[in-house]
Amino acid sequence: MQKEPMLRPTYVKLSEELEQLKTVERGVIALVIDEARAQGDLKENAEYHAAKDEQGLMEARIAELTDLVGRAQVVDPSTLAHERVSFGSTVTLTDQDTEEEIRYTIVGGTESNPSKGLISIQSPLARVLMSKEEGDEVSLSLPSGKKTYDIEDISYVEIALD
Repeated sequence: MQKEPMLRPTYVKLSEELEQLKTVERGVIALVIDEARAQGDLKENAEYHAAKDEQGLMEARIAELTDLVGRAQVVDPSTLAHERVSFGSTVTLTDQDTEEEIRYTIVGGTESNPSKGLISIQSPLARVLMSKEEGDEVSLSLPSGKKTYDIEDISYVEIALD
């Protein structure tokens, strides 16, 4: 079983969602199914079929969350040195071709949001960056070609998750 690194707020949010689904939403959907079943013929009972579909989706989400929470490895990046790139590091890179500066924070897969500069620890770029130091050069093969970056800065910056 592969551990899933994540920040404490994400772990808490997922745990609360799982608890809500198990203790509240399951009961609600069971009542809706019972009410729809009481209406008679189940073959042509749209409410019943919709409720059963919703129940299936909810049970799939419960299974997904149970797995994720069970594999969670809560990491507090503020306790790490960040002399080398690690989980929670904010890395400033310079594209060697365009001299464009980009900045990414390495987070867990569930927290990933590339448009906000949050990349998954499992992403190709994060894998290449892990354990590198300031001043190192990293290369990455992309569908558009090879990209080479210089690591300008590695730090810890507390991030706000939505």
